[in-house]
Amino acid sequence: MLGFTKSRISRTEGNPRGPGIGALRRSGKTAARVFAMILSTVAGTAAMQVAASPYMSPDEVRSGTLLLKAVDEGRYVPAPLVGTDVDVTVSGPTARTRFTQHFYNPTQGWIEGVYVFPMPENSAVDTLKMVIGGRVIVGEVQERQKAKAIYEQAKAEGKKAGLLEQERPNIFTNSVANIGPGETVVIQIEYQEAVKQTGGLFSLRVPLVVAPRFNPKPVVQTVDFGSGGWGRVSDPVPDRDRIQPPVLDPRVSPPTNPVTLAVRLQAGFPLGEVKSHHHAVHVETASEGLQLIKFDGASAADKDFELTWQAVGGNAPSAGLFREQVAGSDYLLAFVTPPALPDTAKPAPRDIVFVIDNSGSMGGTSMVQAKDSLLYGLSRLSPEDRFNVVRFDDTMDQLFPGPVAADDANVRQAKAFVSALQASGGTVMVPAMRAALQDNGGDAGRLRQVVFLTDGAIGNETELFETITAGLGRSRLFMVGIGSAPNAHLMTRAAEMGRGSFTYIGSAAQVEERMRALFAKLEKPAVTNLVVEFSEKGADVTPKVLPDLYAGEPLTVAAKVPSLSGTVEISGAIGNQPWSVTLPVAKAADGKGLSKLWARARISDAEIGAILGTSSRAEADRRILALALDHGLLSRVTSLVAVDKTPSRPAGALLSRADVPLNLPAGWDFDKVFGAKRHGGQPADIAPQGPSPGPLLQDASLVQAIAAAHQPTASVVKAAQPVSGVKLPSTATNAASLLRIGFLMLLASLFLALFAFRQRAASAW
Repeated sequence: MLGFTKSRISRTEGNPRGPGIGALRRSGKTAARVFAMILSTVAGTAAMQVAASPYMSPDEVRSGTLLLKAVDEGRYVPAPLVGTDVDVTVSGPTARTRFTQHFYNPTQGWIEGVYVFPMPENSAVDTLKMVIGGRVIVGEVQERQKAKAIYEQAKAEGKKAGLLEQERPNIFTNSVANIGPGETVVIQIEYQEAVKQTGGLFSLRVPLVVAPRFNPKPVVQTVDFGSGGWGRVSDPVPDRDRIQPPVLDPRVSPPTNPVTLAVRLQAGFPLGEVKSHHHAVHVETASEGLQLIKFDGASAADKDFELTWQAVGGNAPSAGLFREQVAGSDYLLAFVTPPALPDTAKPAPRDIVFVIDNSGSMGGTSMVQAKDSLLYGLSRLSPEDRFNVVRFDDTMDQLFPGPVAADDANVRQAKAFVSALQASGGTVMVPAMRAALQDNGGDAGRLRQVVFLTDGAIGNETELFETITAGLGRSRLFMVGIGSAPNAHLMTRAAEMGRGSFTYIGSAAQVEERMRALFAKLEKPAVTNLVVEFSEKGADVTPKVLPDLYAGEPLTVAAKVPSLSGTVEISGAIGNQPWSVTLPVAKAADGKGLSKLWARARISDAEIGAILGTSSRAEADRRILALALDHGLLSRVTSLVAVDKTPSRPAGALLSRADVPLNLPAGWDFDKVFGAKRHGGQPADIAPQGPSPGPLLQDASLVQAIAAAHQPTASVVKAAQPVSGVKLPSTATNAASLLRIGFLMLLASLFLALFAFRQRAASAW
């Protein structure tokens, strides 16, 4: 509160009409002092506001701070720093993974950190823990809207809270509210998944970065008509704002979010080669049957981790059966690999359509890998085959009007066409898929196969699945995922619905090996008409729709059974030959997390049923909600929420939201995705969502050790150099403080006006 000093104005001898000179001077000095007090108060209030606010201008930045543009022009907010530790335990057919994320607030204000990150598309996420100091708050699974309401209330009350939500089966959002100035909050997330097996090779893939997605604008719409002629216009990507986090330009911003990773591998059989395909690792034998695989230091979160292993001599087991009892219920997980036909079997003639994605997100090394893969595929065609090539970005071309003979001239023309392709434009996948599946009454005696090469970087996956369901016919769809961070959810679901398979090519070194394995499948008959039967009635088996199997591929079946007795028989046909195998249930070995895997697979069945139209979306949602709540799982309709009971943010302190930026996937071309203009003046692949290139500031990187006391293996977090401007989705304002400052300035103006009036009056005297 300001105190105003009253000056006594006295008449002195010799000047009866006005104050004495000394008094006037004293009055002026008093006014100056008061004015200084006002300015000092205003400046102090403003300084306190700056100190308590996360906002700053470029000249206020300390070395190494990563900046995001705030809504106010010329103001920025430092991004929260994130470091991640990944710990995986492989036990036979299953893997248990723990993600530990460390959120550090580098600002002087209170923030809400929002981080979009990936996990495997088939992961059963069941645990969220929030570590604050020495305390651990365990999250609970709630219906999604209820969990959101709990989180928002805790956020408003100044309590620390964590909210984990599923945006896609492989994209998740972690929100952490009320992180104090200079404070670190640790979040732990755990999930269960099944190990993959193909051709005697077992594999584990840990996605580490969400690739930017191309999301068709609402002008690309469908209309759902009801009764009476009125319809509803639907957005192909209604949640586009939730799957478009800011992305760093690697030319001006070193990678953020360093990751450490350790895998404890206990396969259950003598191990042969163990290989990390994209990261440098250290492998050591911890004990008999257990190997420990670790990153050599911290790695940037810009490409997926892939680990493969096989049995000694390549003699992988061809069948496996595992059991688990949870809450009085019994669960089984069965793996069976059908025998391969002799190599003397003559491949059936085929019609093959190759589809290649040459959109902007494929720029850089991805385009090289895709072209090399397609060229290899063309070289494997036999004279009895027919083929065509389709390429797409936001436009589409077919090389030939229809399938043509795989003679030398046509193959040579196709290779020249593929070699000349360049990456540019948006990823409009649905028309290309529709064209590839169009059969036009082809020869029923020929196999019809579609080989689709893409990174899958789209947000409208559901539209693509509906297109496959409507147009598949007798075709079989084989998805080839290209690049360092392909959309594995899209790939696996599309292959499943297309009754084909998914092949992942993460580097140029894998092209020949994996395309050779793919064509080995394409050239041999599949195992079809698969049936699973339990001798004991009442088994709940998943998947509901069994896929075709190809050479070296196992069938994986999960079931909830009434008892651990009787047998399970799996039968089908390999070409024209019947095949079957019978497994005694009582011989099943102990497994871990099987109930979670069964429930996660049943949730996937419900999602597929809604896409196929065998159930309504409302019915699917009810099934998913019941399964997720019964088994404590995260899903599209449930979330995990953790709330601290004690408020930590002081009343009245501002809270600002800051989205944690992601790295551009390794090998991607930033300009192709965000910044450059291509022919015809069309925007690049995802230009509306991305920052324009060019640094704001050039500072040295900052090294900040975080959460060492909480997690001994916690990585050192290196803050990236400033990123090009990325608008924050939302942020609080400092309107209240500005009003206080304005009020004080108004008082200062009034006092100055009063002082000027008195000076004029004195002059008049």
